[in-house]
Amino acid sequence: MTRRAVRDTYDRIATHFARTRPAPWSEVEDFLADRTGGLGLDVGVGNGRHAELLATRCATVVGVDLSHAALGEAAARSDAGGFGLSLVVGDATTLPIGDDRVDLAVYVATLHHLPTPELRVASLDELARVLRPAARAIVSAWSVTHDRFDAEAGFDTTVGWTLPDGEVVDRFYHIYDGEEFARDLDASDLVRESTFESRGNWYAVVGPEQ
Repeated sequence: MTRRAVRDTYDRIATHFARTRPAPWSEVEDFLADRTGGLGLDVGVGNGRHAELLATRCATVVGVDLSHAALGEAAARSDAGGFGLSLVVGDATTLPIGDDRVDLAVYVATLHHLPTPELRVASLDELARVLRPAARAIVSAWSVTHDRFDAEAGFDTTVGWTLPDGEVVDRFYHIYDGEEFARDLDASDLVRESTFESRGNWYAVVGPEQ
């Protein structure tokens, strides 16, 4: 599985995804509830559902995604919702943002799509690079405890997305066990403030190393 293949997959399913996944995750709502900042960042912005939340907490929001089609859906949501959102085509391992710029970041439902351990840790390093010293971010990935799976250790797999015409598009996932999720975070330039599991996903609230 290559990053280009991941991009092509989300280009194919972006419109249907946007229609069927309109609501933000409650875990992200909780993370943002008592936080504000100047610049917010959504890595893997998708259809913009979490960027819209960030826009209520930050003066400026940037959304980054590999998929042009996903960015188009996020732009449409921004226009319809009347919230400001700057959108950039970019890779989570090479974020198009300068050092120490971001006050609040959301990196959810994206880390697990990167196809190698090295790329996943590199993306976490990039997140650390762009965060201001006092900034916080929330990171998530699918867990082995998700009801789709019956496993104890992390593994690679594909999960099908069924389009309205019946076509099934396979999406790459790396499914994390708790120890591995913590290990990848600890191998990066991020510091874990808290780690928790919710509804078949691992989450971590993180900041940059000081």
